[in-house]
Amino acid sequence: MDLNSVRNTWTDRAGEYSPAYYAHYGPNETSTVIRDILGGHLPRDAAVLELGCGSGRHLKHLADHGFEDLSGVDINAEAFDTMRETYPELAADGTFHCGPIEEVIEEFDDGRFDAVYSVETLQHLHPDVEWVFEEVARITGDILVTAEIEGPIRDTSSDPDVNYVDDDTPLYYRDWSRIFTALDLVEIDVVSGERDTVRTFRVSD
Repeated sequence: MDLNSVRNTWTDRAGEYSPAYYAHYGPNETSTVIRDILGGHLPRDAAVLELGCGSGRHLKHLADHGFEDLSGVDINAEAFDTMRETYPELAADGTFHCGPIEEVIEEFDDGRFDAVYSVETLQHLHPDVEWVFEEVARITGDILVTAEIEGPIRDTSSDPDVNYVDDDTPLYYRDWSRIFTALDLVEIDVVSGERDTVRTFRVSD
């Protein structure tokens, strides 16, 4: 699957895994894990960016627990329509960017955000834009959190690096510890859940 096909999968997503789908379920256990990690390292006025924010369920959870400076990036314009309907205060108070992560992220200054995090988002980026991981490290001022699926869901012996969640949605398995420690971030914690592995990295001094 080429880069444009992967982008279109998320730009036009409806039904399962769509912005409305996640808004219906609201914050989950991963929201709590992200909140606890950020709250344990940063003040509530820290600048926080979510990559692949969707309709904002994880950001809403942070806002409900006192985080004030929240931003998000998502490729799906419907995500922000859903956010305005479901979480109107978040939509009004936060700063949001609609577009592919790899196009939006270059606009940000070095260390622009005290914390950057992703929840099952970086795993879907096409191999042609893996250079964006360096950009993620560049804009992180202090803490980076990745909550991504790191093991195969089914037998992928024919192609061990990619799995398809459905016919149109590739999931690329990557070694996030290796990727971000090679970019001079220090891994300081790992939490393995039933679905995701949550890794916390800190910018090295």
